[in-house]
Amino acid sequence: MPQELMYQIALTRIPLIGDVIIRKLLETFGTAGNIFKAKKQELERIETVGSVRANAIRCFRDFDAVEKEMIFIEKYRIRPLFCTDPDYPQRLHHCYDGPVMLYYKGSASLNAGRIVSVVGTRRPSAYGKKICRQLTEELAAAQVTLVSGLAYGIDILAHQTALQAGIPTIGVLAHGLDRIYPAAHKQTATAMIEQGGLLTDFMSGQLPDKQNFPKRNRIVAGLCDATIVVESGLQGGSLITADLAAGYNRDVFCIPGQVDDPHAAGCNHLIKNNKAMLITGATDILKMMGWENSVRRAAPLQRELFLQLSDNEQQILQLFQDKSQRHLEELYLHTGLSGSQVATAVFSLEMQSLLKSLPGQRYELVQ
Repeated sequence: MPQELMYQIALTRIPLIGDVIIRKLLETFGTAGNIFKAKKQELERIETVGSVRANAIRCFRDFDAVEKEMIFIEKYRIRPLFCTDPDYPQRLHHCYDGPVMLYYKGSASLNAGRIVSVVGTRRPSAYGKKICRQLTEELAAAQVTLVSGLAYGIDILAHQTALQAGIPTIGVLAHGLDRIYPAAHKQTATAMIEQGGLLTDFMSGQLPDKQNFPKRNRIVAGLCDATIVVESGLQGGSLITADLAAGYNRDVFCIPGQVDDPHAAGCNHLIKNNKAMLITGATDILKMMGWENSVRRAAPLQRELFLQLSDNEQQILQLFQDKSQRHLEELYLHTGLSGSQVATAVFSLEMQSLLKSLPGQRYELVQ
């Protein structure tokens, strides 16, 4: 097993040594291995380290737990991303407390050109649900990558809408990748691995303890160009994420609500205190972010083209008029055709350069 990876994981397990101090150590010693091989006197000279932390590094012996984690990530094809890895999320480098080690399972780029987080209350109103779906569907036209926390309410609704809209969606977890919390979202999380990913800075075995969620929220905020709060009370994780995003100099957007609506109290508070910009729809976000010219609008297929296709091919192609990407299972579900009929029609449409095959049994309309 790679020795440097062993030292990288071990760094995150040393008592009294957090992400900020690890980054300072790396500035001096370059690699995790060099930190462990440094003399105590060399470690003590680093600002904020001192003799107690230097001794904690020199006395670290829990390499059995580290080896167990390395076996786990290899078995389940989880990608460890240390802060020196070129695929590490570059936006997090600009966060003073960004995690030095991440564990990722998925296919989406963590350095995509446009990444937004959508967060909100765990108990949204009917209005909040409607706005969340609408925002996500409209943002999908700009080909954003959507991030949230896989929690009940706005989080999971944003993830599910992103999946339906065919854009990558990443869930940031407050626990290790050996479990999904809440368990009710396991099916969605599985789909996200194919069309996005799951990300955490916690090792396997770590439970979703209460104190882990603010740490999770700093990744949700720092990973993105902007954070959108759909609905929120005056307390909760959404406001923490918004405050963190503002502290990282990221844009924060809020949907306003009635002054006496508890679901809107948090959003109204952020807007009132100039911590967030008021928006009424995705158009506002795209304009403020300078993304309005990147919106992809599907051109309607010419009627003459349909005359050259079989009935099955026309039926399948019609499904892509309101959604540019679809999963193979959706084609079975919405057409009622047999497996062989769908396979034959899809193959023919690919040969005519009308559909393009994507990873994870997904297909995209060729523009």
